[in-house]
Amino acid sequence: MADTEFTPRVFSGIQPSGGLTLGNYLGAMKRFVDMQEAGGFQTIYCMVDLHAITVWQNPSDLKKNTRELCAGFIAAGIDPEKSILFNQSQVPEHAQLGWLFNCVARMGWMGRMTQWKDKAGKNAENASLGLFAYPALMAADILVYHATHVPVGEDQKQHLELTRDIAAKFNHDFGVEFFPIAEPVIEGAATRVMSLKDGTKKMSKSDPADASRINMTDDADAISKKIRKAKTDPDPLPDSLKELDARPEARNLINIYAALAEIEPQAVLDQHQGALFGHFKMALSDLAVAKLAPISTEMARLMQDQAEIDHILGRGAERAREIAAPILAQAYDIVGMVRS
Repeated sequence: MADTEFTPRVFSGIQPSGGLTLGNYLGAMKRFVDMQEAGGFQTIYCMVDLHAITVWQNPSDLKKNTRELCAGFIAAGIDPEKSILFNQSQVPEHAQLGWLFNCVARMGWMGRMTQWKDKAGKNAENASLGLFAYPALMAADILVYHATHVPVGEDQKQHLELTRDIAAKFNHDFGVEFFPIAEPVIEGAATRVMSLKDGTKKMSKSDPADASRINMTDDADAISKKIRKAKTDPDPLPDSLKELDARPEARNLINIYAALAEIEPQAVLDQHQGALFGHFKMALSDLAVAKLAPISTEMARLMQDQAEIDHILGRGAERAREIAAPILAQAYDIVGMVRS
């Protein structure tokens, strides 16, 4: 693939399944903004609503969640003029290339996906075919834009490895150097934000305890209250990260502070070593409110004008198709499809 030059292009997406959390912001959206502002890449960000329906969604909730996610992207700093921002179902090339990749990928590859095993569990016979084929559509999401870099969390790293395998197999099978082997971008102090109630579990919108997470729609009072009540331990902050290995809740709060302040976790300890958590939580609360409350306020404002959100998504889809359509057409030609 070294002989083929691809436009430096970033693609990533989030499912509009409702309930944006601090984990979504620090693990994904903040990084999306950083890549947008860094320059050197064309940035494409997507609400992957086709992925969302691999499990049943209430139709009215799906529409609301898609618009709310769009509002979250914009409030977090994604500029629809600098980046391409759209929802997946408005760009049919995703599903069309996804079918080609269904025919390239192997059943065994899909069956080994950890998320398939986790989500299907013992009830795999009743899981949707879409859930099983999810990684092939994810590969299409990325490769229909010839994306070269993909910011992903650790839980999606295996799927990106499969995307690379699919690209390589397609290229090999047809004797071409058509699809790039996309590079994962996994970095940052809090790419995996943990529960405020259990530092061994990922922060999740599906956790029945609302106090376990900070929602991006929480106001300043709610953010502050949740941080004050976050689970910690009685020991003061140490002077080295190694001493936090057996203290997951403490390490989680340090990571969150570091990510919000855009400094290294060790720098947080340098500033706060010896402090008890009652004091540290006050500092973290002030920082979190300063960073997050304006986002929740802007999200609420944007949601008052759904027509404008729909316009942004529609325009983004048009721009996305300008890139995706010719790449899909070339893929069809390579496979041998007759087109008028």
